[in-house]
Amino acid sequence: MGYQHISPKARPATTAAGRPGAAALEAAFAALREEFQLASDYPAAALADAEAAIASLELPAPDQTHIEFVTIDPPGSTDLDQALHIERDGSGYRVRYAIADVPAFVRPDGELDAETRRRGQTIYAPDEKVPLHPHDITDNAGSLLADSVRGAFVWDFRLNAQGEMTDVGLERARVRSRARLAYAEVQEQIDAGSAIDSLMLLKEVGLKRVELERQRGGASLNLPEQEIVPTDDGGYRIEASSARPVEDWNAQISLMTGMAAAKLMMDGGVGILRTMPPPDEKSLRHFRRQTQALGREWDASVPYGEYLRTLDASDPRQLAILHAAAALFRGAAYTPFDGRVPEHHVQAAIAAPYAHTTAPLRRLVDRFVLVLCEALANDGVVPGWVREALPALPSIMAASDLRAAQVERAALDLVEAALLVHRVGQEFDAVVVSGSKPSPANGASTANGNGRPVQPLDRIASSQNGTRPSGAAKPFGTVQLADPPVTARCEGDMESGTTIRVRLVDADIQKRLVLFERV
Repeated sequence: MGYQHISPKARPATTAAGRPGAAALEAAFAALREEFQLASDYPAAALADAEAAIASLELPAPDQTHIEFVTIDPPGSTDLDQALHIERDGSGYRVRYAIADVPAFVRPDGELDAETRRRGQTIYAPDEKVPLHPHDITDNAGSLLADSVRGAFVWDFRLNAQGEMTDVGLERARVRSRARLAYAEVQEQIDAGSAIDSLMLLKEVGLKRVELERQRGGASLNLPEQEIVPTDDGGYRIEASSARPVEDWNAQISLMTGMAAAKLMMDGGVGILRTMPPPDEKSLRHFRRQTQALGREWDASVPYGEYLRTLDASDPRQLAILHAAAALFRGAAYTPFDGRVPEHHVQAAIAAPYAHTTAPLRRLVDRFVLVLCEALANDGVVPGWVREALPALPSIMAASDLRAAQVERAALDLVEAALLVHRVGQEFDAVVVSGSKPSPANGASTANGNGRPVQPLDRIASSQNGTRPSGAAKPFGTVQLADPPVTARCEGDMESGTTIRVRLVDADIQKRLVLFERV
């Protein structure tokens, strides 16, 4: 589950009894950054490398500034990796997808290169982001900001009437985005029919790509997103909502680009894929038993991805099924190769070979994939520094992914504790997303962080938020409150998919702890 970027300095500390002030939050955020060694300041040598690259930057000769690209991102975003343009092409479509030319700023084996390898990716903490690259690149010179001429890797797709790729091109070129748009406004414009042609076609192409994903057997978890919103009285509220359709349509363009990158690299015999094995039979059998126990049985003749698309997260039992389905999405890894294509080369959730290539400002591996694909697409030579880096990238990215997940989990625990710190002793309605009292045929599981299941079979084994000593005999599970929609540990007997009444026992910002008990 996501969280909103928040700044405790954006509002005054409250003096209301029991409510967290800005100072308490600042201290908790600082402790989190120290715990995970999040250094937002860049080493002087790496900064000097970045400044020299910006000063000496030469834009690509090919000029695509006449293409009316736009960017679509969360509100307030300035690290803009992608810009989009779609037009009709006979009975099909032409999709141009510009990706920020980050390699132009990073000298191979230089100080900046070394620092980005240490970081791996941008880390989003609650009060600030810790960028992969210096801010002058991430939020300015390298970002596809509106009305600014920038260098980019421009993917050029030709699609047929069904949305299938028929041709792919890739070149470095200069581009100029016409507008920085947010998802909400784009959705409103599309719904009203007032959006520009390119955005209206995004819906058309996006829906066709969604259908192609369904036909391939792809799967995704559509759990509600969380947004933390400060209130005027010094407290917080948390809003939960499903992703807007335009976010899925836009994601389909990114997925298509990753699939095209994977094909280029596989055809060229060198690259690095994002792979994930299909769920094993044991996990599938257990998930099927859970769906039976929760009253919405999964028919074995229906692909699990197709079944997941039918679920409604607003229904308590179906929400519990979606949480349980997380056990089917495990084992993602980066798989490099130079020569023979690896035997296991598919990303099972996408149901196709896939690579990360559309977020180079925020993720290290994309920089190498872009350079590699541009060379392969134009019958060029893959640079030696790219080939040499491939074996090291999986471990770099795995460590970075782990730290990003740990920070997100800890940040969620912290923010949820801040949401509830002044409400200890109050009662709430809650949905049991992972029960302590097994439903028929249910088994055991493990969890991470704030009671969020990693293998959410039925019993959560341990969680940081609300952890009791190992000798405690009390049963416990994981609940999601109806209002505010916080997910946390709860002590007592409970069954997945049921709605119960719970009481808040503890909420501690510094310990990042939230604990409920069943009433």
